[in-house]
Amino acid sequence: MNQKLRKKVGQLFMVGFDALEANNQIIRMIREQKIGGVILFRRNVQTPQQISTLCRQLQEINAEVSDEPLLIALDQEGGMVQRIEQGMTPMPSAMAFQATGSADDCEQLNRVNGDEIRQLGINMFLAPVLDVNNNRLNPVIGVRAFGEDPDTVIKYGMAAINGIRSAGVIATAKHFPGHGDTSTDTHYDIASVPHGRERLTAVELAPFKAAIAGGVDALMTAHVMFPAIEPDASLPATLSKAVLTDLLRGEMGFQGVVISDCLEMAAISQGVGIAKGAVASVQAGADIVLISHRVERQLAAIEAVLHAVERGDIPMARIDEAVERVHRLKQVGAVREWRDRPVKLQGLMRPAALVLAKKVQRAALRVQGDFRPLDAGQPVALITVEVRKHSEIDEAALTRNDEARGTMLPALLQAGITVREYAMSVEASDEEIAGAITFAEGAPQIVAQTYNAVLVEGQRRLLAALPQDKLWVVAGRLPYDLDLAPHAQGRLASYSCRPAALAPVVEKLVGAHP
Repeated sequence: MNQKLRKKVGQLFMVGFDALEANNQIIRMIREQKIGGVILFRRNVQTPQQISTLCRQLQEINAEVSDEPLLIALDQEGGMVQRIEQGMTPMPSAMAFQATGSADDCEQLNRVNGDEIRQLGINMFLAPVLDVNNNRLNPVIGVRAFGEDPDTVIKYGMAAINGIRSAGVIATAKHFPGHGDTSTDTHYDIASVPHGRERLTAVELAPFKAAIAGGVDALMTAHVMFPAIEPDASLPATLSKAVLTDLLRGEMGFQGVVISDCLEMAAISQGVGIAKGAVASVQAGADIVLISHRVERQLAAIEAVLHAVERGDIPMARIDEAVERVHRLKQVGAVREWRDRPVKLQGLMRPAALVLAKKVQRAALRVQGDFRPLDAGQPVALITVEVRKHSEIDEAALTRNDEARGTMLPALLQAGITVREYAMSVEASDEEIAGAITFAEGAPQIVAQTYNAVLVEGQRRLLAALPQDKLWVVAGRLPYDLDLAPHAQGRLASYSCRPAALAPVVEKLVGAHP
C-alpha cells in the first residue's frame, strides 16, 4: 500500500475511542492510520485536568508520526448535549438563549465556552446547531436549536459562531442542509425533508447561508433525504454529490471543511453500510469522515476509501482537495499552538462567567399561563422523569447522586420544602405510571418534571391522570410539554434538566425568583 496515499486518506478521518487516556485503539489509529482527528465523548472525560492531560498525550503521540496536529473535537452544545460539566462554566441549551432575547449574551457565553475548552486542548466545536426546529415532534433537535424560525436561528446561531471563533476555536455549523423538520432521529433510522426548493431556500438553508457568509469554519452533514435536491431516494445528504458539491460548494459557495455526521448512526450503518458510506461521502464532497465508536468499522472504512482511490472510484484530485481543506482548517490557533498550552489549568469557571451563565439561565426561564408558587407549609410529592439510557443527545447520569441525576430534590429541600420523590424513566412504563399515580395520591402539592412528554405516550397519560388543581409541571427538555397540562397551577420550562437549569425553576416555585 502506498504510504503517501495512506497518510493523505488518514487525514480525512476523525475517530473516537472508549477510555480516559490514550489506549491501544487510538494509539494504533494515530500511528498506523495517520488519522487527522479525534472526537471525545463523556466516556473520555472526567475532570478538566484529566482531559487536558489526555489531549496533550494524543497530540504528542501524533507528533511522533505527523507534522499535522490532530483536530480534537467535542459536542459541547450546552444543556443536555454537554460532554464536559465538571469544572466548567455551565452552558444553557441553544433554545434557552433565544428565550432570553439577548444575542450579546449568547455570543459572550459561547466565547467563554470556547476559551475554556481551548485551555483543555480541544480545538474543534461540533456546534452550533443551525437547524430550524419547526417540527415540535422532532425527537433529535428540539432545544438544541436556537428557535423555530430561520430569523431567530440566524440571529443566535451567528452570535454563537462569532463567540466560538473569537476564542480561536473551530466552529462547526450542523446539520446541513437542515434536520429541523423531521420526526425521525437519524441515530436510529433514515429521515426525509420533503419540501420544495423555494421552501428549503427560505427556511432550512437560510441559517447555513448566513453562516457561510459569516465565515464559519466547517459544516456537518445530515443523514436526511432531500428529494427536491437529490432525487435518488437511497442517498441522504451525507452521501449526495447533488447536496454537498452542487448545492453547498457550487450554489452556496462554501469553501470550508465538510464533515460527515457519524456514519455509525443507523441511517447509514443500517443502510448503505459504514465502509461504503465512507467512500460515498468522500465522493459526494465530504472532507472529513466521522466514525465515533468501533475500531473495526473505522479500519474498514479507511481501507475502503484507500481501495476506492486505487481503483479510480475516487479521483486523486478529490483526495488532494479534501486534504488541503483539512490542512487549512488546522491553521486555526487552537490547533497549531497545542505545544504552547500551559500544563497547569487556570481561568476555568471565572466568577464573571458564572455570573453571566446564571443570568442567562434565569432570564431563559419560561412561565406559561397563570402561576402561583408552592405553599412552603405544605408537603410536595415530586415526580421526576429522568434519563437512564445514554444516547448522543441525552446524557444519562454517570452517578446516582442527586445532582448528577438532574432532579429538583436537593434544591427543594434546601429551600425548606418538605418533599418526597418518585423517580421514573423517560420511557414511562405502565408499571411506573401506576406507581407514580399511587405515589401522588393524597398529596396537597404535586410537582411533575417531564422529559419530552410530547413524544412519550406514557408521560402524557401520567400528566392527564394527575389532579391539575394540585399540579405544577416543569418541562425538563422540550417546552412543548407545558401544553399537556393547561390547567396546572404552574407551568415552567428550563430547556434542560441539568442542575444549572433547574436552579431558577426551584427559585420560581418557592417564590424566591426575582
